Amino acid sequence: MTAGPMLTGDRVHRIHWVLGTDRLRAVCHCSAEREFDDPVELWEWLLAHPEHDSVLVVERKEKLAEGVVRLTLRSPDGQPLPAWEPGAHLDLVLESGLVRQYSLCGDPDDSSVLQVAVLREPDGRGGSQYVHDVLGEGDRVRIRGPRNHFPLVEAKRYLFIAGGIGITPILPMIARVAETGRDWRLVYGGRTRASMAFVDELESWYPEQVDVVPQDERGLLDLPVLLGGAEEETAIYCCGPESLLEAVEAQCVKPPHVERFAPKPGLADGPREGFEVELARTGAVLGVPAGRSILEVVEEAGVPVLSSCQEGTCGTCETPVLSGEPEHRDSVLTGEERQAGDTMMICVSRACSPRLVLDL
Repeated sequence: MTAGPMLTGDRVHRIHWVLGTDRLRAVCHCSAEREFDDPVELWEWLLAHPEHDSVLVVERKEKLAEGVVRLTLRSPDGQPLPAWEPGAHLDLVLESGLVRQYSLCGDPDDSSVLQVAVLREPDGRGGSQYVHDVLGEGDRVRIRGPRNHFPLVEAKRYLFIAGGIGITPILPMIARVAETGRDWRLVYGGRTRASMAFVDELESWYPEQVDVVPQDERGLLDLPVLLGGAEEETAIYCCGPESLLEAVEAQCVKPPHVERFAPKPGLADGPREGFEVELARTGAVLGVPAGRSILEVVEEAGVPVLSSCQEGTCGTCETPVLSGEPEHRDSVLTGEERQAGDTMMICVSRACSPRLVLDL
C-alpha cells in the first residue's frame, strides 16, 4: 500500500503498510522485521525498542580466509543483545573516529553474541585496517544497530549470488530458508578459494545447493545462464563488489534484492543547485547551497540527526519528507520508495523542487 518512516525519539523506523483482505498490516524494517495488526500495537513496540547503542567486548577474533577476520562480540555484563533478522548490519564505531557498517553473519537465534566478518581493504579509508591491525580480543568497541535494509522476503524459491565478502549477509538467509524446506541455490564466486570465507562450512552443510566458483579455477560467474534459468517466482539476492551487482541488475527481468556498502556509481553525479529545507518541528527555513549536504546544514543549525556512512548506503539518516520532491542519490531505497518520495537520505540526496519540508 505505502512505505514510509516513523520517528521515535531520534530514530527513524522504515514502515511498510499493506492493506490485506481483512486487516491492515504494518511491517517494521528495523533490527528485526516485524509485523503488526494495528497502529497502536506498532507504536507501543517502537517506543519500547529504541536504537541499540552500546559498548561490546571482542570475545574472539579469528582468521576465516586470506584477508578476512571474524569478530565475535559480547556484552561485558552478559546481557542479551538486540534481536535481528537475516540481512541486518551493524555500525562499528571505531576509536580512530571511523564508523563502518558490517553485515551480521552469525545466528539470529543466539542473543548472546553478534558476529561480523571484515575484509581488509588496502585502498579503503582505514576502517578495515583498524579492525585487522589494532582491534584485538578483549578490546571494547561501540556498536549501533542492528539495522536491516536487506530483508529476506517470502518467496517460493531463492537464488543467492555472492561475491567475496558479500557472502556475509547471505549466510543467515540461507540458514533461515533451509529451515523452511523451500528450494534454494547459492552460487558463490571469489578470486581464489583461499580468499573465500565460509567455503568449507557451506560445502559441508549444503553440498547439493552450493556451487563455489573460484575465478582462478573456473573463471567468472556465468550470469546469463544462471539468471536466464531463474523462474518468475524466484527471489534473487546478491551481495558483492559493484561490478557483480551491476551485472546481476542488468541481467534480471525484475529487480533483484541487492546490498551495497559503497555508493552506486553515478547516483551522486549531476548538477548541485541550491535549495531550501523547512524544518517542520520548528518552522526554521535553511538554505542548502550547491557545495553542502542537507545533513551538514541541519547539523550546523543545531538539529541532532543520527548519521553514519554519509555516502547514502547505510540508511541511518533516513528522514521523512512532508512536502516537496526529493532528488534521491542514495543506494538504499527501492524504486517504489523513490517514487513515493516520502523519505530520503539527507547525507547525499538533494531536491528537485525549490523547497523540501522535512519532519525535523
